Amino acid sequence: MLQVSAAPPGPRGRQAPTSPPRLSVHEGQELALGCLARTNTEKHTHLAVSFGRAVPEAPVGRATLQEVVGLRSNLAVEAGPPYAERLAAGELRLGKEGADRYRMVVGGAQAGDAGTYHCTAAEWIQDPDGSWAQIAEKRAVLAHVDVQTLSSQLAVTVGPGERRIGPGEPLELLCNVSGALPPPGPHAAYSVGWEMAPAGAPGPGRLVAQLDTEGVGSLGPGYEGRHIAMEKVASRTYRLRLEAARPGDAGTYRCLAKAYVRGSGTRLREAASARSRPLPVHVREEGVALEAVAWLAGGTVYRGETASLLCNISVRGGPPGLRLAASWWVERLEEGELSSGPAQLVGGVDQDGVAELGVRPGGGPVSVELVGPRSHRLRLHSLGPEDEGVYHCAPSAWVQHADYSWYQAGSARSGPVTVYPYMHALDTLFVPLLVGTGVALVTGATILATITCCFMKRLRKR
Repeated sequence: MLQVSAAPPGPRGRQAPTSPPRLSVHEGQELALGCLARTNTEKHTHLAVSFGRAVPEAPVGRATLQEVVGLRSNLAVEAGPPYAERLAAGELRLGKEGADRYRMVVGGAQAGDAGTYHCTAAEWIQDPDGSWAQIAEKRAVLAHVDVQTLSSQLAVTVGPGERRIGPGEPLELLCNVSGALPPPGPHAAYSVGWEMAPAGAPGPGRLVAQLDTEGVGSLGPGYEGRHIAMEKVASRTYRLRLEAARPGDAGTYRCLAKAYVRGSGTRLREAASARSRPLPVHVREEGVALEAVAWLAGGTVYRGETASLLCNISVRGGPPGLRLAASWWVERLEEGELSSGPAQLVGGVDQDGVAELGVRPGGGPVSVELVGPRSHRLRLHSLGPEDEGVYHCAPSAWVQHADYSWYQAGSARSGPVTVYPYMHALDTLFVPLLVGTGVALVTGATILATITCCFMKRLRKR
């Protein structure tokens, strides 16, 4: 009297006209299967309906059939051990629709959900002593389910091919995401970004820009403040645009696409990622050559005076509107040798003529200024012994593009300039004078005390 059969799967998946049907779902989509179970017995019985899965091509039996979820005779819904967590998270559901239809929904299909699904119905009757006994069981094949994983479908291509541009020109790169992929929506989401590695550098490189799963764009480290656009121009085509390319933008570009599936609620899980082939980009150099010569004005400086360091810069090549900046650095001396630490910024003037002050070793006042079109000066006021060190001038050339962004077109470093604060001649005599005076006073006091003591003794005897 017990009858079990497959119910139509509904709108989810694609069903082929085979028996048993074959369903194909994308990873992350819902898998819905229905089962019809009824009994015509006149006795008061309860039906227990269970959905199970067997690995593809495996013989069907209790040993090979793994329970997914089932409705017990006491109307309790329970899941098999591998699916208990998904049932608790709401990703697995089982419900009764009408008098004899049961529907199982697996949210966020995974690769391990592929297999042959069965519906097992068991009929239970209550004995006079109150206990329940199973009196019948039947099983029906529902469908063969294939899960198309995103990792096997996701593919990324880039264009338009190797690029050669000049500095300041716009750079546009296109990225196309292809494959039999589910559209972005409640079950799947995608993020796309561009990475750049300098020519000859290993690895994928650093992030330039990306669009996250919500379509929000962001720039990678080092690209803040630049005019860079990352946008979606078609259903699966993304464009990266740098308004003004720089020589530092030359390198190998790759497009990185990531596919996510949505579990219970709004939780996203990364299911696949793919990188495109490398796309070479060449940016012509500006051809700027810098040289710097630095020296200490006067050659000798004494403690308490002002030390003036001058730096003359020569430039060859470069576009019109080239601007110069210069900074001063010091390396401290320890026991007559340079310290192992990095050079310390003392001060400088940027390409806009704005002064930037660092930290002076002696802690006194510092002034930096532009004394000529290509001449910079650093002054250390009230020189002290702590200011001793090896100084150098570091000029840099800057170019401004049409988007008002600046980039460094060249740099140089002058030779070392040693600053040693000498002591004045009077200062060198002052210490011996103090020592001599102190010794004379002590000696005179000793002699005077001795004479006074002897005179008092003789006077007492008289």
